[in-house]
Amino acid sequence: MAGPGGRSASAAFREHLRRLGLHEFPCGAGGRVGAGGSGQQRPRGGAEDEESREARTELLRCRHSPWALPPGCGPEDQRLRLLAVRAPGLVRDTDVFLFFRVLRLVDQGVDEVDEGLLRFQRLEELVLSANRISTVASANLPGTLKVLELCGNAVSDLRDLCSRPPPPLQHLGLGHNRLRGAAQHGCLTADSWPNLVSLDLSFNALTDLLGLVSKLAGLQKLRVLLLQGNPLALLAAYRGFVVDSLPRLRVLDDVHIGPDERHRYRGLAARPELLARGARVAVHVGAVRGLPAPGAPEPLDAGADVAVVARSYSVTYEFAASEDVGSPEVCASPRERQPLATPVGAQVHATPAKPWADPMDCGYRREHAAPDLVGLKAFLEAGTILSVVEEKVLSWPLVVDTDETAVKKGKAGRGLQHGAEDTGPGDKQKKKQREKPRELRSDPPIRRTLGTGRVSLQALLTTEALVATVCDLGIPTAEEPPRPLSPEEKDRRKGKNKSKKPKEGRGSEASQGTATSAKGKGKTKEPAGPDEGRGVPPAPLTVQFQMQLLRWPAAAEAQQPASAAAAVAAAGKVH
Repeated sequence: MAGPGGRSASAAFREHLRRLGLHEFPCGAGGRVGAGGSGQQRPRGGAEDEESREARTELLRCRHSPWALPPGCGPEDQRLRLLAVRAPGLVRDTDVFLFFRVLRLVDQGVDEVDEGLLRFQRLEELVLSANRISTVASANLPGTLKVLELCGNAVSDLRDLCSRPPPPLQHLGLGHNRLRGAAQHGCLTADSWPNLVSLDLSFNALTDLLGLVSKLAGLQKLRVLLLQGNPLALLAAYRGFVVDSLPRLRVLDDVHIGPDERHRYRGLAARPELLARGARVAVHVGAVRGLPAPGAPEPLDAGADVAVVARSYSVTYEFAASEDVGSPEVCASPRERQPLATPVGAQVHATPAKPWADPMDCGYRREHAAPDLVGLKAFLEAGTILSVVEEKVLSWPLVVDTDETAVKKGKAGRGLQHGAEDTGPGDKQKKKQREKPRELRSDPPIRRTLGTGRVSLQALLTTEALVATVCDLGIPTAEEPPRPLSPEEKDRRKGKNKSKKPKEGRGSEASQGTATSAKGKGKTKEPAGPDEGRGVPPAPLTVQFQMQLLRWPAAAEAQQPASAAAAVAAAGKVH
């Protein structure tokens, strides 16, 4: 484990030797452990000494032995310990450096590649992964080095590393570092790396694909390249452009490049304008299961404070700030919803609202164009947040003022006195036809989130182009029971105070907004659901969700830039 502070590679190696215990039992000249557990020196020589070496060798090889190889060590360390048993003189401090051809110092808190490494005159592979190295002085690297692995460090500048690198170097691993900007491209030239066969630049912050590929084209021996995890790898034309620009390349992002693929992308290297279109992402939302059954509202009764309840449901998801293909519905910013946090700048999109059903098929597809590759990468690293939102609208009978009602009743009475004879069945039918339907007044919508969950999108930063999952949002949150109406609210509902305070009722209700409505206004008589009160556990709320990173299709479709989305959909639809 890394110490509290940084240290040089030489200091980490000395600590590594101490852990191997080359001068302690059962290695080297270490004493034999007696019955009491204390080390006792015993003379060496003859058959008895050979028997002792065999016994100590067995202690080193047994995985369950207290002297087994410490964690984090490799086969080369085991061979060194066995050599310390057979020939202790060969592992003296002055000669031990000549033994190592592979040196692994992983997660040792190393922050400096010092000149002490030059003592390893036969070293061919140096692994310094998961340390704190920010810069590497190539003058301190052994000239025999063929493999240099610096994955998981803090390297942000390659100029010192490329000044005088070891000429035989064949693999350079710089994945999961902090490389950014076009200034790093000038360090990757054939003059610095004449024998480089494999280059790992994955999971950095590189964005200029055209500039990078133009430099890599000069590495004549380059056959393996890793660029996944960079913002530039999110481009729709990324893989096709790299494959066509580097004809000697055999493996890109751990995927072999076959003749068919090379033929498919032929001609893309001559079209750098395709790289200016950014990334394209398609989002699909399918079936929603586990929605709580709302039940059917009772018919409206003119003599009771009963509301007509209309419910609808939608699914929201968050996506990086983008230019949407079509006219997507963008909801409020993520700051208005607190359960889970997403990167700054993400937008909330919603599917069209639909009535209750189980399952409820959203049938939603939206394509986003994301020109900001850095923001898109940050969003994919954080993942998206899915929510199922219920919108409830309460509608109430519109009550006419008392004075107006009395006038209408009086006119109706006078009409009956003048035409009392016209009371036949035909007149009653005409009267029913002249009656207007009851008018309703709707409250502001009441929205509540039934469930929220996060979907990991890390796979889209690798070679995967599709994330398809059924997201479990847990048990839907229960609705709060309505509270009884106060006398003032009852009066306003019946319209008794309308003439005295014409604006107070409406203003107070509007100011209360969702908070007042969520607690309930009046009676909302809804029968219990089919499973309510029967001891049946509620089903979890699930959403079918897919997000696809659209890649550029074959070269034939690429000749029609205007139909890029259609070509991608034809190349591989998401069902």
